[in-house]
Amino acid sequence: MTLDVSGLTAGYDGTPILRDVDCTVDEAEIVGIMGTNGVGKSTLLKTIMGLLEAESGTVEFRGEDVTSRSADERARAGIGYVPQGRDVFPGLTVEQNLLMGEGIGGDEATLYDRVYEYFPILEERADQDAGTMSGGQQQMLAIGRALVGDPDLLLVDEPSEGVQPSIVQSITEDLGRINEELGTTILFVEQNLSVVQNLAERCYAMDKGQIVDELDESELDDRDHLAEHLAV
Repeated sequence: MTLDVSGLTAGYDGTPILRDVDCTVDEAEIVGIMGTNGVGKSTLLKTIMGLLEAESGTVEFRGEDVTSRSADERARAGIGYVPQGRDVFPGLTVEQNLLMGEGIGGDEATLYDRVYEYFPILEERADQDAGTMSGGQQQMLAIGRALVGDPDLLLVDEPSEGVQPSIVQSITEDLGRINEELGTTILFVEQNLSVVQNLAERCYAMDKGQIVDELDESELDDRDHLAEHLAV
Protein backbone atom coordinates (compact mmCIF):
# COMPACT_ATOMS: atom_id res chain seq x y z
CA MET A 1 0.00 0.00 0.00
CA THR A 2 1.38 3.43 -0.97
CA LEU A 3 -0.67 5.61 1.40
CA ASP A 4 -2.52 4.76 4.61
CA VAL A 5 -4.23 7.60 6.49
CA SER A 6 -5.76 6.64 9.84
CA GLY A 7 -7.76 8.74 12.31
CA LEU A 8 -6.42 11.99 10.87
CA THR A 9 -7.58 15.16 12.60
CA ALA A 10 -6.25 18.61 11.67
CA GLY A 11 -7.30 22.24 11.43
CA TYR A 12 -6.27 25.88 11.58
CA ASP A 13 -5.74 27.98 14.71
CA GLY A 14 -7.54 25.49 16.91
CA THR A 15 -10.53 25.13 14.58
CA PRO A 16 -10.87 21.50 13.52
CA ILE A 17 -11.37 20.89 9.79
CA LEU A 18 -10.53 17.19 9.39
CA ARG A 19 -12.24 14.84 11.82
CA ASP A 20 -10.92 11.31 12.22
CA VAL A 21 -10.31 10.69 8.49
CA ASP A 22 -9.38 7.21 7.25
CA CYS A 23 -8.39 6.55 3.63
CA THR A 24 -5.97 4.39 1.68
CA VAL A 25 -4.41 4.40 -1.76
CA ASP A 26 -2.82 1.27 -3.21
CA GLU A 27 0.29 1.28 -5.37
CA ALA A 28 -0.33 2.59 -8.91
CA GLU A 29 -3.97 3.39 -8.09
CA ILE A 30 -5.82 6.60 -9.00
CA VAL A 31 -8.17 7.71 -6.22
CA GLY A 32 -10.35 10.82 -6.15
CA ILE A 33 -11.62 12.92 -3.25
CA MET A 34 -14.81 14.85 -3.94
CA GLY A 35 -17.17 17.15 -2.07
CA THR A 36 -18.42 20.72 -2.03
CA ASN A 37 -16.26 23.73 -1.12
CA GLY A 38 -15.08 23.90 2.47
CA VAL A 39 -15.49 20.25 3.46
CA GLY A 40 -11.77 19.66 4.05
CA LYS A 41 -10.50 18.20 0.77
CA SER A 42 -7.56 20.56 0.33
CA THR A 43 -6.82 20.40 4.05
CA LEU A 44 -6.54 16.62 3.75
CA LEU A 45 -3.96 16.88 0.95
CA LYS A 46 -1.99 19.54 2.83
CA THR A 47 -1.89 17.34 5.94
CA ILE A 48 -0.79 14.30 3.93
CA MET A 49 1.94 16.44 2.36
CA GLY A 50 3.06 17.78 5.75
CA LEU A 51 2.19 21.41 5.04
CA LEU A 52 -0.29 21.26 7.92
CA GLU A 53 0.45 19.49 11.18
CA ALA A 54 -1.86 16.69 12.22
CA GLU A 55 -3.46 17.07 15.62
CA SER A 56 -3.99 13.32 15.88
CA GLY A 57 -3.92 10.25 13.67
CA THR A 58 -1.22 8.93 11.36
CA VAL A 59 -0.01 9.20 7.79
CA GLU A 60 1.90 6.18 6.51
CA PHE A 61 3.71 6.29 3.19
CA ARG A 62 4.99 3.03 1.73
CA GLY A 63 4.75 1.37 5.12
CA GLU A 64 6.57 4.09 7.07
CA ASP A 65 4.98 6.52 9.52
CA VAL A 66 5.70 10.01 8.17
CA THR A 67 3.27 11.89 10.43
CA SER A 68 6.02 13.84 12.18
CA ARG A 69 8.13 14.47 9.07
CA SER A 70 8.33 17.84 7.34
CA ALA A 71 6.96 18.51 3.86
CA ASP A 72 10.54 18.59 2.52
CA GLU A 73 11.24 15.17 4.00
CA ARG A 74 8.04 13.75 2.55
CA ALA A 75 8.93 15.19 -0.87
CA ARG A 76 12.36 13.58 -0.75
CA ALA A 77 10.68 10.31 0.24
CA GLY A 78 8.72 10.45 -3.02
CA ILE A 79 5.54 12.52 -2.57
CA GLY A 80 4.83 15.15 -5.21
CA TYR A 81 2.26 17.91 -4.64
CA VAL A 82 0.30 20.07 -7.08
CA PRO A 83 -1.42 22.74 -4.96
CA GLN A 84 -4.81 24.28 -5.58
CA GLY A 85 -4.44 27.34 -7.80
CA ARG A 86 -1.20 25.91 -9.23
CA ASP A 87 1.10 28.24 -7.21
CA VAL A 88 3.86 28.45 -9.82
CA PHE A 89 6.64 31.02 -9.40
CA PRO A 90 5.41 33.75 -11.77
CA GLY A 91 8.70 35.64 -12.08
CA LEU A 92 10.70 32.52 -12.92
CA THR A 93 10.85 30.86 -16.32
CA VAL A 94 9.18 27.56 -17.10
CA GLU A 95 12.55 25.82 -16.94
CA GLN A 96 13.40 27.43 -13.58
CA ASN A 97 10.04 26.33 -12.17
CA LEU A 98 10.68 22.76 -13.29
CA LEU A 99 14.11 22.81 -11.60
CA MET A 100 12.32 23.30 -8.27
CA GLY A 101 10.90 19.79 -8.59
CA GLU A 102 14.22 17.98 -8.76
CA GLY A 103 14.32 17.35 -5.00
CA ILE A 104 11.19 15.20 -5.12
CA GLY A 105 12.01 11.53 -4.82
CA GLY A 106 15.38 12.03 -3.19
CA ASP A 107 17.59 10.63 -5.96
CA GLU A 108 19.22 12.05 -9.07
CA ALA A 109 16.74 10.58 -11.57
CA THR A 110 14.71 13.23 -13.39
CA LEU A 111 11.92 12.93 -15.88
CA TYR A 112 12.37 16.04 -18.03
CA ASP A 113 11.97 14.05 -21.25
CA ARG A 114 8.70 12.53 -20.05
CA VAL A 115 7.43 15.88 -18.75
CA TYR A 116 8.07 17.46 -22.16
CA GLU A 117 6.45 14.47 -23.84
CA TYR A 118 3.26 14.88 -21.82
CA PHE A 119 3.33 18.69 -21.95
CA PRO A 120 5.22 19.79 -25.09
CA ILE A 121 4.17 23.42 -24.54
CA LEU A 122 6.56 23.50 -21.56
CA GLU A 123 9.54 22.69 -23.76
CA GLU A 124 8.42 25.19 -26.39
CA ARG A 125 8.15 27.92 -23.75
CA ALA A 126 11.04 26.94 -21.49
CA ASP A 127 12.36 30.54 -21.40
CA GLN A 128 8.95 32.18 -20.85
CA ASP A 129 8.03 33.58 -17.45
CA ALA A 130 5.45 31.33 -15.81
CA GLY A 131 3.28 34.29 -14.81
CA THR A 132 2.60 35.15 -18.46
CA MET A 133 1.13 31.71 -19.26
CA SER A 134 -2.57 30.80 -19.34
CA GLY A 135 -4.24 29.02 -16.43
CA GLY A 136 -4.17 25.71 -18.27
CA GLN A 137 -0.49 26.08 -19.15
CA GLN A 138 0.34 26.95 -15.54
CA GLN A 139 -1.53 23.83 -14.42
CA MET A 140 0.57 21.74 -16.80
CA LEU A 141 3.68 23.42 -15.38
CA ALA A 142 2.63 22.69 -11.79
CA ILE A 143 2.06 19.02 -12.65
CA GLY A 144 5.35 18.89 -14.56
CA ARG A 145 7.21 20.45 -11.63
CA ALA A 146 5.83 17.80 -9.27
CA LEU A 147 6.55 15.02 -11.77
CA VAL A 148 10.09 15.89 -12.80
CA GLY A 149 11.64 14.26 -9.72
CA ASP A 150 9.81 10.96 -10.40
CA PRO A 151 7.55 10.77 -7.31
CA ASP A 152 5.91 7.54 -6.20
CA LEU A 153 2.76 9.40 -5.10
CA LEU A 154 1.31 12.49 -6.77
CA LEU A 155 -1.16 14.64 -4.81
CA VAL A 156 -3.16 16.88 -7.15
CA ASP A 157 -5.54 19.54 -5.80
CA GLU A 158 -8.35 20.63 -8.17
CA PRO A 159 -6.62 20.11 -11.56
CA SER A 160 -9.62 21.56 -13.43
CA GLU A 161 -9.94 24.79 -11.42
CA GLY A 162 -9.67 27.89 -13.63
CA VAL A 163 -8.85 25.84 -16.72
CA GLN A 164 -10.86 25.91 -19.95
CA PRO A 165 -12.78 22.70 -20.72
CA SER A 166 -10.67 21.56 -23.69
CA ILE A 167 -7.51 21.81 -21.59
CA VAL A 168 -9.20 20.08 -18.65
CA GLN A 169 -9.81 17.05 -20.86
CA SER A 170 -6.18 17.07 -22.02
CA ILE A 171 -4.84 17.32 -18.46
CA THR A 172 -7.16 14.49 -17.36
CA GLU A 173 -5.82 12.28 -20.15
CA ASP A 174 -2.23 13.22 -19.28
CA LEU A 175 -2.68 12.26 -15.63
CA GLY A 176 -4.11 8.93 -16.76
CA ARG A 177 -1.07 8.37 -18.99
CA ILE A 178 1.32 9.29 -16.18
CA ASN A 179 -0.32 6.66 -13.99
CA GLU A 180 -0.42 4.00 -16.69
CA GLU A 181 3.03 4.54 -18.20
CA LEU A 182 5.07 5.51 -15.14
CA GLY A 183 3.12 3.62 -12.48
CA THR A 184 2.72 6.83 -10.48
CA THR A 185 0.11 6.57 -7.73
CA ILE A 186 -2.31 9.52 -7.84
CA LEU A 187 -4.59 10.98 -5.18
CA PHE A 188 -6.54 13.97 -6.48
CA VAL A 189 -9.18 16.40 -5.24
CA GLU A 190 -11.86 17.45 -7.72
CA GLN A 191 -15.38 18.85 -8.06
CA ASN A 192 -15.69 18.37 -11.83
CA LEU A 193 -17.84 15.27 -12.34
CA SER A 194 -16.33 14.46 -15.73
CA VAL A 195 -12.79 14.53 -14.35
CA VAL A 196 -13.78 12.25 -11.46
CA GLN A 197 -15.54 9.80 -13.78
CA ASN A 198 -12.78 9.75 -16.40
CA LEU A 199 -9.80 9.59 -14.05
CA ALA A 200 -10.64 7.92 -10.73
CA GLU A 201 -10.68 4.17 -10.18
CA ARG A 202 -12.57 4.82 -6.96
CA CYS A 203 -13.43 7.90 -4.99
CA TYR A 204 -13.95 9.11 -1.42
CA ALA A 205 -16.70 11.65 -0.74
CA MET A 206 -16.16 14.19 2.05
CA ASP A 207 -18.57 16.31 4.05
CA LYS A 208 -17.88 18.44 7.14
CA GLY A 209 -14.32 17.16 7.45
CA GLN A 210 -15.18 13.48 7.31
CA ILE A 211 -15.23 10.70 4.76
CA VAL A 212 -18.94 9.97 4.28
CA ASP A 213 -18.86 7.54 1.34
CA GLU A 214 -16.53 5.47 -0.80
CA LEU A 215 -17.53 4.87 -4.41
CA ASP A 216 -16.16 2.01 -6.44
CA GLU A 217 -15.74 1.92 -10.20
CA SER A 218 -19.33 0.89 -10.91
CA GLU A 219 -20.73 3.62 -8.64
CA LEU A 220 -18.60 6.22 -10.42
CA ASP A 221 -20.63 5.52 -13.56
CA ASP A 222 -23.76 6.77 -11.77
CA ARG A 223 -23.59 10.50 -12.44
CA ASP A 224 -26.64 11.24 -10.29
CA HIS A 225 -25.07 9.49 -7.30
CA LEU A 226 -21.87 11.46 -7.79
CA ALA A 227 -23.77 14.71 -8.09
CA GLU A 228 -25.41 14.13 -4.71
CA HIS A 229 -22.02 14.63 -3.06
CA LEU A 230 -21.49 17.92 -4.87
CA ALA A 231 -24.93 19.40 -4.21
CA VAL A 232 -24.76 22.47 -2.02
